[in-house]
Amino acid sequence: MTLIRLPGLIDPHVHTREPGAAHKEDWDTVTAAALAGGYSAVFAMPNTSPPVTDGTTLALARRGARSRARCDFGLHLGAGADNVGSAASLAGRVAGLKLYLDQTYGPLRLADVTDVDAHFERWPHQRPLLCHAEGISLAAVLALAWLHRRPVHVCHVSRRVEVVLIRRARERGLAVTCEVTPHHLFLTEDDIPAIGPGRSEVRPRLATASDRDALWEALRLGLVDCIATDHAPHRLVEKDGPNPPPGFPGLETALGLMLGAVQDGRLTGEQLVALMHANPARMFRLPPQPETWIEVDTKARWEAATVHSRAGWTPFAGMTLTGRVTRVVLRGADAFRQGRVLAPPGSGRDLFPGAGPDRHAVSARDGLANSSIQEA
Repeated sequence: MTLIRLPGLIDPHVHTREPGAAHKEDWDTVTAAALAGGYSAVFAMPNTSPPVTDGTTLALARRGARSRARCDFGLHLGAGADNVGSAASLAGRVAGLKLYLDQTYGPLRLADVTDVDAHFERWPHQRPLLCHAEGISLAAVLALAWLHRRPVHVCHVSRRVEVVLIRRARERGLAVTCEVTPHHLFLTEDDIPAIGPGRSEVRPRLATASDRDALWEALRLGLVDCIATDHAPHRLVEKDGPNPPPGFPGLETALGLMLGAVQDGRLTGEQLVALMHANPARMFRLPPQPETWIEVDTKARWEAATVHSRAGWTPFAGMTLTGRVTRVVLRGADAFRQGRVLAPPGSGRDLFPGAGPDRHAVSARDGLANSSIQEA
């Protein structure tokens, strides 16, 4: 056994299904899966039922998180046509504002560019603005970001053309960040027959091998800011049914996949820590998590599995992963050890309890100072 110590991982893009569909996942099970995967903090997307779009629905979602979350958490607010005037007032209480411009699970897709433009104008520039924008939608988002001279974060980039657009935008001085998922890095449309037609449904869809290679090249060039799982659980009875919902579970397999890339020489250990800890901490201005780290057995080899998530399956079934989380320490207390989740429901902290953004500011230097790989 060779143990290394890493800072607690941060996933800015996770779906719990509470409220409204807790049979798929709730705050208890999603944060148990997070701890098993080495995450000390996760941020939940707003496409629940009801969607999180105002103070009332935010309070509902927060009650569930505060009573059941086992690791630290944040909540994203959803942008809609009916909250253009009110969303900004909640900016200090959420991780970011999420705009859906393409097909997703749930009712939050924005169809009118006037509403998108209004959110770009009114959402505070110092708070993250996240976009589900593919292809031509991404071009529109980058154009609006340019017009409003504001930063924007692009979720789950999956296509070569999107990498090209983001690179060109950065070359012209636009403050655009982006994330990539493990499933778009390790799976392509060629894997659909093996996974199954329903189980392989995901948004954005699995792409070509050429698209996947472009993502790896973007990682090499430093164009990708963070790895986000887009953990989106559904039960197998639903995925294998006549109308399979899109989404994969991913919290428990992400680190094993990315450590395999380190072993193969596609990433360095320092890049992995930046992508899965330091950059998300900086981008979302997180408060520090003192006395928080994870221990990983880098020699462990194991078959990909989803154990703690209520989804109970993985699109990576049959793959051998590298490195296994043996321990998670959260604020000095064991939260996970040797396969057992020890943190009780409700012990996770809300990282955005209502203060303004300046209170949560963490400099890039401070974030990186706590982000080294150490022998455990």
